[in-house]
Amino acid sequence: MNRIDVVIGVVVRDRKVLICQRCAQDRLGGYWEFPGGKQEPGESHQQCLARELAEELQIQVRAIEPLRIIEHDYPDVRVRLHPYLCEHAEGEPTPLACQQVLWVAPADLPTYRFPPANDQLIRDLLSLPGHAADE
Repeated sequence: MNRIDVVIGVVVRDRKVLICQRCAQDRLGGYWEFPGGKQEPGESHQQCLARELAEELQIQVRAIEPLRIIEHDYPDVRVRLHPYLCEHAEGEPTPLACQQVLWVAPADLPTYRFPPANDQLIRDLLSLPGHAADE
């Protein structure tokens, strides 16, 4: 089973982080996630992030810094998450590929149900000075 590279944005605006709720019919439907998606062949992380956030939410972001890469094995798929702390640059998030979007305080992230691959990322975000949202 090959590993799928997924680039995700921890998008910050006004001390809050953007999260998206997966569509009910999708794998892990109803779970919350950070926006992003599968990296295409020949595409850089920044290109993938820009494409996915424009296609799925109609927003532009500015990557501030890469966060720790996370590898997680589900029973049917192996993922490698490439998270980036991002500053919201332009556009109001429109849920084109998800049920809904929310801006939440980083301290509230553990109250939402995320896929298990995100557990370490959320712990990492909560350990950053100012919970990453002071950027």
